[in-house]
Amino acid sequence: MDIIYGFISLFSNPTAIFTVFAAAIVGVIVGATPGLTTAAAIAMLVPVTYYLDPIIALIALYVIGKAGRFGGSISAVLFNTPGTAGAAATQLDGYPLTQKGQTGKALKVSVLASGCGDFFGDMLLIFGATFIASYTMKLGPPEYLAIYVMAFIVIGSVVGNSILKGLISSLFGILIASVGLDPVSGSTRFDFGDVNLMSGFSLVPLLVGTFVISEVLIQAQRSASNGAVGYKIPTSEDPDSQRLSWSEIKRCIPVTLRSSAIGSFIGILPGLGSSVAAFVSYGEEKRRSKEPEKWGTGIIEGVAAPESANNAVSGPSMIPLLTLGVPGSTIAAMLMGVMLIHGIQVGPTIFTTSKDLIFTLFAAGLVGILSYVIIGYYGSGFIGRTIAKIPPRLIYPTVFILAFLAAYSVRSSLFDVLVMLIFGGVGYVMRRYDYSVAAFIISFVLAKGAEEAFRQSLLISDGSLLIFVERPVAAVFLSLGVIGLGLRVRQAYKQRQFNKRLTQS
Repeated sequence: MDIIYGFISLFSNPTAIFTVFAAAIVGVIVGATPGLTTAAAIAMLVPVTYYLDPIIALIALYVIGKAGRFGGSISAVLFNTPGTAGAAATQLDGYPLTQKGQTGKALKVSVLASGCGDFFGDMLLIFGATFIASYTMKLGPPEYLAIYVMAFIVIGSVVGNSILKGLISSLFGILIASVGLDPVSGSTRFDFGDVNLMSGFSLVPLLVGTFVISEVLIQAQRSASNGAVGYKIPTSEDPDSQRLSWSEIKRCIPVTLRSSAIGSFIGILPGLGSSVAAFVSYGEEKRRSKEPEKWGTGIIEGVAAPESANNAVSGPSMIPLLTLGVPGSTIAAMLMGVMLIHGIQVGPTIFTTSKDLIFTLFAAGLVGILSYVIIGYYGSGFIGRTIAKIPPRLIYPTVFILAFLAAYSVRSSLFDVLVMLIFGGVGYVMRRYDYSVAAFIISFVLAKGAEEAFRQSLLISDGSLLIFVERPVAAVFLSLGVIGLGLRVRQAYKQRQFNKRLTQS
């Protein structure tokens, strides 16, 4: 089996093994730090990958993303402040457990459920991606253009609270990606006579600006409004309140399996993400429960359900990237950027052109799961208490300085620093007014591939747009995009009607 060769390749490379463990530690710490998102940390590390071997670079970012998803539950449980969006559902029962003095129990359930969900999702990735890729390899430019259009529509309409704002965010990403040289004619577009814009905007300053600088500005605003935040973790002298019994583990097993399946399915769908998976699984398990009134008061099932679904998203979100060249999340989009930086062709052919690299990455993901489970099971409490002692006034200035270094280091260009600052402001405004930064970045990454597929399709059809509806697979994907948008509009309408009735009653 290919995954066995992946493990052999991984364990024959000491640097790769060290990277897995180091990335697991970094991911847990970053995820556990309130306000410091995993996406922001990965964005700052993308410039470093220019100087690393491709497999080491991909392992580092991939494992940080996995461990960061779990790390977010530490701050959710201890401080009632989710470290990641996916951990928001975890705090509903995680923090009440902490208030009862059962911090250790909550954290142990969290890390075990996270590991199980992540493993479940990775199995789907390892055995499903190759199978799907064998079919997607037969697709041509019209089918790929239809897939890109579907991705733009689905990601734009699903990510965020507003459909219109999400679609505008996607269009904005496409617009920014069009700056620079035309891939066919070679003429420049939207460069305003500036030589720095002839090659378009670099991915790194955009990532650092929209994710890191905007986050620093958001946190600065919150600190100015709320003042310094202090964290106090309730403790209990009863050792049984910190232990996880076998009977409690058995209660969580069916919850974890069902939620892992939900998270894995949602992970395959581009744009939905771990937050949606966590809340859907939490709601489903509460509905199935014989005692739904206890949910939200501090029960371990209320931690196991969202955490297993949250982490089960990790592996399946890579399936659209590896089989279609369409990233299913912002972290997958960053991994796609790193692959393109190192000349790795993303899409179904990756399983023939870079097969060893991909299965080594899969193996690293499984070892990464084991690593953060061990770190989390024995060290979550220590990590959380240590973070609670670090004042935010030290964290965010440091992050700000590192962001400058990250943007400048790639090309030693002050123009990149300027771009970072501009898009830091853009990202702040987008987040402030509920536009989707994730949809913007994913669309920016996809836009060039979509344009190439569109141009190639027109060459095949002698300029006729009918090729996109005459070819059945392309028509199906376009229809799925329209259907997805229609369902999202219907859901938004129902939610608006429900909210209206709620305010009137």
